[in-house]
Amino acid sequence: MSSPTKSVAPESEALTSSSKDGGQDLREQVIETLGLEICGNNISPGATFSTESIEARFQVSRPVVREALRGLEALGLVKPRRRVGMTVMPLTEWNVYDLQVIRWRLAGASRVAQLRSLTELRRAIEPSAAEMAAIRTPLGLASELVGLSGELWKAGKEGDSEEFLRVDRRFHTLVLEMSGNEMFAKLHHLVDEVLVGRTYYGLMPRFPAIEALQLHTDIAIAIQSGNPKKASASMLAVMERTIQEMSTIWDLALDPEDHRPRSSEKTETASIRLPNKDHG
Repeated sequence: MSSPTKSVAPESEALTSSSKDGGQDLREQVIETLGLEICGNNISPGATFSTESIEARFQVSRPVVREALRGLEALGLVKPRRRVGMTVMPLTEWNVYDLQVIRWRLAGASRVAQLRSLTELRRAIEPSAAEMAAIRTPLGLASELVGLSGELWKAGKEGDSEEFLRVDRRFHTLVLEMSGNEMFAKLHHLVDEVLVGRTYYGLMPRFPAIEALQLHTDIAIAIQSGNPKKASASMLAVMERTIQEMSTIWDLALDPEDHRPRSSEKTETASIRLPNKDHG
C-alpha cells in the first residue's frame, strides 16, 4: 500500500478520448482509475495528492481533473484539505451503498470483504421481505415467482450458470418488490451485485445444491399460499446456506493475476460480465 503523493501519480498515463464529449469521457477515465486504486487499497487512507499531480499523471486539463475529483469527493473517497490537497478517506467515510463503489471494491483486494458485507445485508433484509410478500402479494405475481423457481431448477440441473444467474436475480428482485416496501424494493441493486459478483468471480458452483433449489421453490409456494412464517423461514435458510458457503472463502487468498480465487473448482463463467453502470 502507498501513502505519499508519488505513489498516487508516479508517471504519465496520458488518456485519450474518441467520444464527441471528450472532456466527460476523460473525466470518467480519471474517476475510474483513481476509484479502483482507492477501493482496491492501492492508495492508502491518508494519502494526499494535488490537482497538479493528477493533471500531470493523466495528461488532462485542470477542469477535467477538478470534475473528476469532485466526483470522487461526492462518493466520500477523497476530501480536500487546505494547504494539503486531496486526502484519501478511510472506508468509514465512503458511500458504501453506491454501486460504483461496490463494483470497485469487488474488482480489487477488498472483494471478499465486500461480498461478505453484502451477504450479511441480504440476511437481514430478505427474510423479512419474503414474510411481507406472503401477506401482500397479488396472486399473479406469486405465480410468476413459482414459475421462476421452476426455471431455477432447470438451469441448475443443466449447469447453465449464466441462465441461472439471470433467473436468480429476477427471483430475488421480485421478492423484494412483492414485499410492498418501496425501500426494500430499491435494494435489489445490492442483491444483484452479490449474485453477479459470486458468479463472475467463480464463487458459485456450476451445479447448485438440490437443497438450495428446493428452498427457492418453498419460498415461492409459501408466498403464493400466503404463509408468511414459511416464506421467511425458507428465505432465512437460503441466506444461512449462502453465508455457510461463503464463509469457506472469507479469508481465501485471491490470485492477483486474474482476480479469481485460487481453486481447482472454478465455475465456467468466463463469458459473464458485470452489468453496465446503468443496469436497472
